[in-house]
Amino acid sequence: MLRPRSPRTVPPNLVPKGSLAAATVAALAASLLTAPGASAYAPAAADEAPEQIVNGTFDNGHAPWWGTANLTLDSSTGQLCAGIPGGTVNPWDVIIGQDNVALVAGESYEFRFFGQATPNKVGRALVQLPVDPYTQYLSASPELSVSGNDYRYTFTSPVDLPNAQVAFQLGGSVEPWTVCLDNISLTGGAEPDVYVPDTGPRVRVNQVGYLPKGPKNATVVTEATGALPFQLRDGAGRLVKQGRTTPRGVDRSSGQNVHTIDFGHFTRPGTGYTLTADGETSRPFDIGADFYEQLRTDALKFYYTQRSGTAISDALRPGYGRPAGHVGVAPNQGDTSVPCQPGVCDYTLDVSGGWYDAGDHGKYVVNGGISVHQLMSEYERSTRAGTGQPWKLGDRTLNLPESGNKVPDILDEARWEQEFLLKMQVPAGKPLAGMAHHKIHDDSWTGLPLLPHLDDKRRELHPPSTAATLNLAATAAQAARVFKPYDRRFADRNLAAAKTAWTAAKANPERYADPADANGGGAYNDADVTDEFYWAAAELYLTTGAKEYRDFVLASPHHAGDVWRERGMDWGNTAALGRLQLATVPSNLPDRARVRASVAQGADRYLATLKAHPYGIPYNPSDNLFDWGSNNLIVNNAIVLATAFDLTGKDRYRDGVLETMDYVLGRNALNQSYVTGYGEVASRNQHSRWYARQLNPDLPNPPRGTLSGGPNSAIQDPVAQQKLRGCAPQFCYIDDIESWATNELTINWNAPLSWIAAFIADQDNGDAGNHRH
Repeated sequence: MLRPRSPRTVPPNLVPKGSLAAATVAALAASLLTAPGASAYAPAAADEAPEQIVNGTFDNGHAPWWGTANLTLDSSTGQLCAGIPGGTVNPWDVIIGQDNVALVAGESYEFRFFGQATPNKVGRALVQLPVDPYTQYLSASPELSVSGNDYRYTFTSPVDLPNAQVAFQLGGSVEPWTVCLDNISLTGGAEPDVYVPDTGPRVRVNQVGYLPKGPKNATVVTEATGALPFQLRDGAGRLVKQGRTTPRGVDRSSGQNVHTIDFGHFTRPGTGYTLTADGETSRPFDIGADFYEQLRTDALKFYYTQRSGTAISDALRPGYGRPAGHVGVAPNQGDTSVPCQPGVCDYTLDVSGGWYDAGDHGKYVVNGGISVHQLMSEYERSTRAGTGQPWKLGDRTLNLPESGNKVPDILDEARWEQEFLLKMQVPAGKPLAGMAHHKIHDDSWTGLPLLPHLDDKRRELHPPSTAATLNLAATAAQAARVFKPYDRRFADRNLAAAKTAWTAAKANPERYADPADANGGGAYNDADVTDEFYWAAAELYLTTGAKEYRDFVLASPHHAGDVWRERGMDWGNTAALGRLQLATVPSNLPDRARVRASVAQGADRYLATLKAHPYGIPYNPSDNLFDWGSNNLIVNNAIVLATAFDLTGKDRYRDGVLETMDYVLGRNALNQSYVTGYGEVASRNQHSRWYARQLNPDLPNPPRGTLSGGPNSAIQDPVAQQKLRGCAPQFCYIDDIESWATNELTINWNAPLSWIAAFIADQDNGDAGNHRH
């Protein structure tokens, strides 16, 4: 059996940099007990005095409060006011703070203050470790207004710390502004706030809509154990269908007792439909088909604004224009001549371009590999599947700078990333020539928000890895096949790189990424690359037909093994990618019929999981723990269902795909869509350094069509840990920009979203024929 692997093992940011294990933080806190230089204003320990802040009312000046050197503090009005300079980059470039604030492990605290800003601004209020890694025990982003407001937060300290720091981080604004603070208080003995998400009505639907001829299912959360009546009403409020619910018992992924509503026989297109059951009325939804056509486009348009190394045109993406990132314009050090980490190599590489992987500025070959592969596969499917519509992915469909070059826009976008992957290959004549560097990112973590062109950190190439090399071999072999009709020279360059990478990987089969190499970017470690070998061999065989690759495919334990993980395929589990390609791309593989049949077998397994799940999800881990990026795993399992439909023409697989998307678009325990801009209540604060409107109103939210990672039982980030402890799997999510463990955006999560949106858009009303299988 294949091993489970975490999508990312280290937090993407603890402002302003780095992460330490809890034990290290505890040891550091203990050492601070005897630290010299404690302020004369230090308050008593928390168990001796409830108030931990000294002079929070500014009745007698403002000592012991301090400000960064670019501030002049003024408390003459009885409030602490300051003019905040413009032109700063990071929130911590401007700070007002107080040190030596005592915290007691396990104690719950209430943090209160009055804040006012002119003009309106978003600040950051922190209670944190005062030294690197600046671990935050409370992180809040108050929206400060001209009229002023009182703010209140609670948190529980995980450590004993005599000299924590209260900090108001106020930098990052282009324009100058003023702030006033008053009545700042931190007291122990607080009742911890219990976070209760607003889940709206207890009737949960796909808030975007259902295909006229497709399945239509909803979920009712209720205490009732017997069937209940339901009513379907159109946009004018007219009753158009009624029936009875089907009790499903307690769903273990949410802890809720639920019923299912099936109204699939109703096929009339329209807008503003609602379902009513058990005294509750759902959020509105449509019955139609055009929304998936729009999602196909939006999910792909996401990639242009993720581009590194080029200015993003506001004319092409209104509201998202920005200067080129990482091209060496000060303060940015750029990606055009990047050295290795110390001791790794003696050369520099131009690794400019490509996509920023997620909400940070890193670029990772193993994450880029599966992403660009799924975009190219989306295009390949459109040319071969019975319901494929390749013209919907053609030139001028995505409004790109390259549009009009007679190349399908989806391939123009894929090429932007593939060119970067080629640049990550170790040059000839150097040690480990032909292998690929695992990743490139900053030498330490940056904070939020931070536009790419303002990143001033040193960029570094990380050691080559077998996994990255095989990702390059796989995607370059696929690119050689896909781009051949449009650019023979580029296709040939990719094929040469793929063959070179394959040879290098075989010569270095166990060079693994260091799991501890996670300062400034995720480690993306993977200690089993037999699946990457299988995928790369499959792509090389499908492109060349060569015996070497065919024989490797046939001998791989993954070829006849069970590649259909209950948790789904992802960047670290790629055997299923090879299997799907061998099943769908024509070849002379001796056992191709068996391979094709195995896809249907895998789809049957996911379909059985979906049918058994009260919320209709083809994902139900046996340990009842949702993974980091669970939404992408769910959508990837739907790709297996969709491929089975393409191969067999059996409607049950298509129906399974449609029901899977119901969950993503609102039929879930939180009653929200996980795709920005889709649904009445949808994710919009995904973790990102430049789509950071929650932290800076001058910046945008993520673009329409961006998938959030979704519920993650591990809740690794401080926001999730404060608010979601003990969460049932489906509730382990919060739409907060600081919750990188549950609410990240990534290139490898939007790739399956765009693939599956294109598949559904090709199904017309849900009854498109399938004639080429």
